[in-house]
Amino acid sequence: MKILVYGAGVLGCNLTRNLFRAGKDVALLARGNWAEEIRKNGLRIKDKFSPCVSVSRVAVVTELKPEDTYDVIFVVMRYTQLSSITELLRANGTKNIVFVGNNVRAAALAASLPEKNVLFAFALSAGHREPDRVASIDLKKITIGQLAGAPSNERLIGQIFEGTKYKVVYEPNMGDYLLCHAAFVLPAAFACYKTDGDLKKLKGNTAYLSRILDANIEGYRAIRDAGHTILPKDDTDFEGAAYHRTCMRFFKLMCATSLGKICASDHAMNATDEMSALNRDLKQFFDEHRAKYPVWKELEKEAGKYLK
Repeated sequence: MKILVYGAGVLGCNLTRNLFRAGKDVALLARGNWAEEIRKNGLRIKDKFSPCVSVSRVAVVTELKPEDTYDVIFVVMRYTQLSSITELLRANGTKNIVFVGNNVRAAALAASLPEKNVLFAFALSAGHREPDRVASIDLKKITIGQLAGAPSNERLIGQIFEGTKYKVVYEPNMGDYLLCHAAFVLPAAFACYKTDGDLKKLKGNTAYLSRILDANIEGYRAIRDAGHTILPKDDTDFEGAAYHRTCMRFFKLMCATSLGKICASDHAMNATDEMSALNRDLKQFFDEHRAKYPVWKELEKEAGKYLK
């Protein structure tokens, strides 16, 4: 199976390394100095909980031509960049396209590529890129599938990830999964902007952390009331005490340790355009369904200059 990972940020680099280590025929599309760095010194990744830097001698390409065909292309780009690649994907002969990352307009994106088999995925990986390496946390878990009602891709997904160390979660309703993910992530991004990227300023601030949770619940409630499914299924009872305890423990951990920086603020501070666009489009969804989200709006306002 021949695979291209289109996008060499943190997520794309971790995905490429994991597929490469499993013996897959995988190439990474990178550009500029970063492409030259990988070609010269290999794809270097420093995992937070490992003392060593891994080096993978992966194949690097700098463009996708119409005649270049793969069994699968993973598109690992920011939400704001996806429209720039759709024409290129239409012109290319590859059938199976997997978009990895945040997205609240998955159905529209799939509809723009009617001749393709479009999948969506979200990988539990985070961090930042340095001049000569990636610094990251990679939990090697990926949730992947197609939109509700589309033909199943479970067999294809099994073939792609066979032999890797990924925990693969097949999700046949990725549209709703990504909506819910945005409703969880954006309030946390607001917290990053309120603190100028230093979540440790919120350590012990239970009142503010509770407001983050309240905003998340407003988002989930709007999604549910619009007729969508709350995913993952563990979040179904999002108004219950158990969900509240779990989220508060997570938020407190993020604000008390370095995990907050590498798992949340690194991306939020470097991708304000993406967070702004996700916020805009998710609010449009809320408004179309006449949802109420006052806490969300308060946190958004406090985020100030970072949101467009």
